[in-house]
Amino acid sequence: MSFSIKRLALSGFILSGLTLGQVNVANAACRTSVARDAFNIEGLKSELMVTALSCKAQDQYNGFIKQFGSIVNEEESKLKRHFRTTYGKGAQKAQDDYITQLANVQSSQGLKAGTIFCLQRMSMFDEIKPLKTATDLSQYADAKDIMQPTSIEVCDAPSSKSKARTSKKSTVRHTKKTSKK
Repeated sequence: MSFSIKRLALSGFILSGLTLGQVNVANAACRTSVARDAFNIEGLKSELMVTALSCKAQDQYNGFIKQFGSIVNEEESKLKRHFRTTYGKGAQKAQDDYITQLANVQSSQGLKAGTIFCLQRMSMFDEIKPLKTATDLSQYADAKDIMQPTSIEVCDAPSSKSKARTSKKSTVRHTKKTSKK
């Protein structure tokens, strides 16, 4: 009897290790997705815009656009392609809804923070100056925990072994974002 309990426990341990390994592989694919960087950079741009408008820092925002305008434009193109691929004919409406919700959630956070908002956010303009690439900006947005209207996880779809031809498609999982502490 104890032999089967040990065997069952060992089987469960091995199965959990295999399952966890698969989750880690899936998460790695999500972190390296091009669309993830585009969402992060769009969120950062929006956060800086809300900061500029709320804190009378339009010159700093213009400096951000001057320094990173080409990266921002390239990432906006990637985001547009992502919405076209994901939503088809409804892409423009879906993207417009996302941008509106993004600005709303970030403005709402600013209102909740009150007068401390500008003290907390104005330093971002100086912190981004030494950054150079889209990856730098995306990682900065991740580190700053820039608010998004939903939790967005963008992953490459797994390829099917049964098909001779494989294609890479992006999928998005939208879930309600919980409040951050």
